[in-house]
Amino acid sequence: MKKMFFIAGMLLVLLVSCDNKPSLQKYFVEKSQSKNFVALDIAPNFINTDSITLTAGEQEALQSLDKLNILIFKTDSLSTKLYKTEQANVKGLLKDEQYEELMRYGSNKVGVAIYTVGNDVHIDEFVLFMHQQDNGFGVVRVLGDDMNPNNIMKIVGVLQKGNLNLEQLKPLQDMMMK
Repeated sequence: MKKMFFIAGMLLVLLVSCDNKPSLQKYFVEKSQSKNFVALDIAPNFINTDSITLTAGEQEALQSLDKLNILIFKTDSLSTKLYKTEQANVKGLLKDEQYEELMRYGSNKVGVAIYTVGNDVHIDEFVLFMHQQDNGFGVVRVLGDDMNPNNIMKIVGVLQKGNLNLEQLKPLQDMMMK
């Protein structure tokens, strides 16, 4: 009898832990195999810091960065309906309560929105959603541990003064040339 309760309890835990709720991460995984999308995972080492001197704050900011996930949908005249559908899907996912909108700029045709997951001091994810009706849209997930807005600003500063290893961006460059 105890064995039956144990098995029933384990099944209940298993069922509760499986979340079938849509998420941005699941969307990335699902769409990364689609011919209409280009997906990239970029490691922090795309910022070549060997030739520059970093402050302690810049080093800490870079250490808080785990990776960047980029998903790009490039539209053409034949896929405007698909563009609108996929854009609506992403916007719907970003309405989830875990995403806090920091800022939004633009209109229905062109725009950028920035979201965070976490709290003001310990941010686990920054999400940039950019769209331009004529070209497509992109979603960038900046994943890290205990990031904060200051860390992101420092990383942007390092990007501006550092050498970038653009090899990881090659698939994106290839797509834009088509």
